Amino acid sequence: MKIAEIELGAQPLFLAPMEDVTDPSFRHMCKRFGADVVTTEFISSDGLIRDAWKSRAKLRIDEQERPVGIQIYGHLIEPMVEAARIAEQANPDFIDINFGCPMKKIAGRGAGSGMMRDVPLMVEMTRQIVQAVKKPVTVKTRLGWDEESKNIAEIALRLQDVGIEALTIHGRTRAQMYRGEADWSLIGKIKNDPRIRIPIIGNGDIDSPTKAKEYFNRYGVDGIMIGRATYGRPWIFREIKHYLQTGELLPQPSVSERVAIAKEHLQKSLEVKGDRVGILELRRHLTNYFKGLPDFKQTRLKLVTSYDPAEICATLDYIAERWGDFDMGSTIPAPLSHEL
Repeated sequence: MKIAEIELGAQPLFLAPMEDVTDPSFRHMCKRFGADVVTTEFISSDGLIRDAWKSRAKLRIDEQERPVGIQIYGHLIEPMVEAARIAEQANPDFIDINFGCPMKKIAGRGAGSGMMRDVPLMVEMTRQIVQAVKKPVTVKTRLGWDEESKNIAEIALRLQDVGIEALTIHGRTRAQMYRGEADWSLIGKIKNDPRIRIPIIGNGDIDSPTKAKEYFNRYGVDGIMIGRATYGRPWIFREIKHYLQTGELLPQPSVSERVAIAKEHLQKSLEVKGDRVGILELRRHLTNYFKGLPDFKQTRLKLVTSYDPAEICATLDYIAERWGDFDMGSTIPAPLSHEL
């Protein structure tokens, strides 16, 4: 599979952009475990053109992340075009447009999946962004606004016609949010439409190596994007790649392995964001690395209340010593609620 001239190999795996989750430290961890492509948290076009520090901070990418995309969202053409130009200056490998976020504060303003209710505006916005930047432009979207308006087939063709280089489709409507089962049948129909020439990436409910292989084979998608299943489990990319290559399921990492992973993640987060913010934003990940351990409440409390990196490392060492022999088996963290 290729995005423009970016060669990704066969059956690439993508990390889905997730607000407050896919920051540089988490992207680093997912990349280390085999994610072929990563994307930033989504960035507000309004925030970028106002030079808001929080939006600008999300533009940070490292060479080790490549290929990496910057994702932007907004509901007005001119700010989105200007935001795309600003994002291009950060030198990503591609720019991704978010037409899929279902959250009320985004979609209710006409951005994200709200754009699916105004296809001409969506298409014109995309056309102008493609023309404004030299980097490849991709899009992430959903099946439609609701069950009665699944218009992704029309959207896919029209976005292809204005020059996008790849399309990611989440197999739910906006009305579904994250409820119910993702419907990949329509994703498969679009991928197998002879008029479609761009890569189609499927997204939604991929939480195991067996499901990834099954969906690659059944629906013929070029790539698969994984979101909520990575939460507390960045090694899922390694699991899936190994299974695709060998047909063998890897065991879940031991407690000691998870401690080592958590320490690496902590160090990267501190490096990127400093002690206080780095620790605050890592807490959601730390406890999920150890979800399923018995009698963990008090230790979990230490992990989510300490601001001292040395104390956190000492707590992690205690976890390795206290639960080192515990069999994690197939323990998988509960899914995240807001994959974008």
